This record gives sequence, C-alpha cells and structure tokens, in this order.
Amino acid sequence: MKLLLIQPSQLVEGGKVFKAKRLMFPRLSLPVLAALTPPDIEVQIVDEHFEEIPFGDPADLIGISFMTPQAPRGYQIGDEFRRRGRAVVMGGIHASALPQESLEHCDAVVVGEAEEVWLQLLEDFRQGRMKGVYQSPEFPKLKGLPRPRYDFLKKERYRLFNLNFPIQAGRGCPFQCDFCSVTRFFGGQFRFRPVEEVVQEIQDANRRKILFVDDNIVGHRAYARELLRALIPLKLRWGGQASLNLAKDEEILGLARESGCAILFIGIESLSNQNLREVGKNFFKAEEVQESLQKIQSYGISIRASIVFGFDHDDKHVFKRTVDFLTRNRIAYADFFILTPLPGTPLRERMENEDRILFNDWSQYDSLRAVFQPQLMTVEDLNEGLWEAYQSFYSIRNILKRVLLGRGMNRLGRRLFSNFFYRSLALQRKHPIYGG
Repeated sequence: MKLLLIQPSQLVEGGKVFKAKRLMFPRLSLPVLAALTPPDIEVQIVDEHFEEIPFGDPADLIGISFMTPQAPRGYQIGDEFRRRGRAVVMGGIHASALPQESLEHCDAVVVGEAEEVWLQLLEDFRQGRMKGVYQSPEFPKLKGLPRPRYDFLKKERYRLFNLNFPIQAGRGCPFQCDFCSVTRFFGGQFRFRPVEEVVQEIQDANRRKILFVDDNIVGHRAYARELLRALIPLKLRWGGQASLNLAKDEEILGLARESGCAILFIGIESLSNQNLREVGKNFFKAEEVQESLQKIQSYGISIRASIVFGFDHDDKHVFKRTVDFLTRNRIAYADFFILTPLPGTPLRERMENEDRILFNDWSQYDSLRAVFQPQLMTVEDLNEGLWEAYQSFYSIRNILKRVLLGRGMNRLGRRLFSNFFYRSLALQRKHPIYGG
C-alpha cells in the first residue's frame, strides 16, 4: 500500500497555481501524519508550492491537508485523483471547519487532530469501508507522540528549516479571539507534551537553534517554568510565539533569556482598545503595548510583531500610525495582515449576520486582501494600506532606524540582511510568510 500526502498550493489570478522558490517553514500536519502511519505503508509527501502533483502516481490513498486559502486548489486535486479512481482523504483547519463542503471532493474527512483516528481510517480503507467523517470524541493526549517525519520533506526548500529546527511542545489556546480558528481546532485549554520528551527530541535532533511552533510557548506559567529550566543546560538559541502578557512575568522572562530565547512572534494585532475588546483580545490594553514591548526587548529578546488591519475602528490613517509606533519602538520585524472572517470563527458568523461578506472565493481568504466591507474605509483603502504599511516599515530609512540599535554585530548583520530581504519582497507585494 502507498500513501501520497499532498500540501496544495493556492490558486492566484486567472486560476494559476502559485509557485514559490522557497517557503519560510513547512506545515507540521503532513510530517505528523507520516509519523502516525504504520511502517508497512509506503509514504510520500509532495508540497505543490515547488513540486508538481504526480497525478499518475499509483498510490492507493491520497491525503490532502490545507488551510482556507488552499481549499479551492485542494478540491481540484481531490477531484482529479477521484476521477482517476483513487481514494482521497482531506484534513486541516478548513476541512475541519467545513467537512460537508470538503466531502464533495473526497471520500473521507479528518476533523481536528488525527492522532486518535488515523489508524482506524487506514484500517477502514484497507477493508473497503472508509466512512465520511473521522473525529476523535476528545482532544488527544500528547504523551508519547511519534516524531514528525521531516525526512520526507525537501528541507532545502524551506528558508528557516535548516536554521531553526521545529519543535512542538503543546497545543490549544484558552484565549477566545473571534478572528482566530486555533481555539476551535486545537481546543480552549493548553495541552502539553512531557518536558522530558521535548528535551529528548531536541537532543536527538542535535540542533542548537530551535523554533517552537506552539501558539503560545509560555502561555501556561507552570509548564513554561519547567520547560525553560530544562532548556538551560542545552545552551540553545530559540524562538517561538508568545502573548504580550509575558511582559508582566519577570520570572518567565528571565528564564526565557537564560534558556536562549532570541526572538518571539507576538500578536499585537491592534493599537486600539475598542478593536481589542470587540474581538475578544482584551487580556491587555493598548496603552500597555509600548511598555510591554520595551520590557521584553530589555531582556535581549527580539520581537516579530503581528498586526491586523481592518478592524471596525480602523480608518485609513491606521497604517501610518502603526508603522510609526513599531519603528519608534525598534521592532525588529513585523508581519501585517488584513482581518479575514475565516470559516468556523465567531468573526465569520458576526459578519455574515451583518451582511458584510463580499464573496466566498476561499482562494482570496489569505489575509492579504479584503473579503468583507470595512466600517471606516473602502475595500481599496484597506487593500492598498496593507502594502503601504509593508513598504514603509521595510523602507531603508525605517530599517536603519529600527535595526541599528541591535545588540552585537552578528545579530545586527543578520537583522539587516533579513530586513532588506523582506524589503525586496514588500516591493514585489510578496508576503514574507507565504514565500518568495
């Protein structure tokens, strides 16, 4: 038996398939599925961003995992394999949010995490009785998970993979941000792998630079304290995602620094209290942002800020205000997005009730263009403002303002190189997260 796992790309203007020379990081889902698959099944992983789909491959079962922007292309791929007589299973955040839509293009859908249902699905396939929807009745425990099979990937095609080895310590998020699909997919509580298993995986990888792919690596204080203390003897240099609330916890900040934390991706999202309150991100106030950012940076930790434009209290001046704020606070990197009402989120339900959704072409739901009617600006203002913010933040003048205060020539050189690379992408209207 052969299993072909596919990461679809995205349809762009004219229905073409988007291709990238390299991506920033691979998604975790397919290497995890490969690890869960019994060894008597041959496995191949194909990432369509830089590989062609082998429609003529004699694989017995085709697995396709995708987020919302990749859904139309994922459906095309599923339809073509089924036309050729192949069985197709789909999964990922979009298929989990809309399983019945996905079932129009496949034979089975895995809703949510696959650990508790994947072996049953494979056995059902072998017996010719694969059913429509597979969903675990509860979120899986994370103890004893197999290691993701990164050896199936073309690792040289991911810009940061060879610099920062990906590790997952936990899943889930208790915050209820209404634009985010993480809580529905991974649950509203933190779940963790045993610290000793995380440490052992890092040691086995024999890497000194690590990226934790958790949505909030320091979100649970007790676990964070245990994990960070265990990392100290490993002498790592690591990055991850965290909430701005970290600035309020000097013990965890100190342990983060001592364990080798170099950079954190932090979702600031908005500098407006009204916006933060209305989308459920009210666990910090806008007036606390500057002090919190400075506190985190004072521990030698660089910040990669996530900003979302298009909230109901954003007007067309929000882009300049935000870039000025980030530049003034010497933020090393920033990623800008347009608010997107993804399927399965409270934001989607609210905007549907307000009749503000403009269209349901999922390929447009990539957070780089407006798919809804903003309140205080036009769609064109929002779409153009995103790229104006990118190009301004990564302008030569602002790069020099932000980066020249970096600590140490080695980090300064790396920051300058990365910022000028992102500048080149911004000028081409290519998003750093999505490749280039």
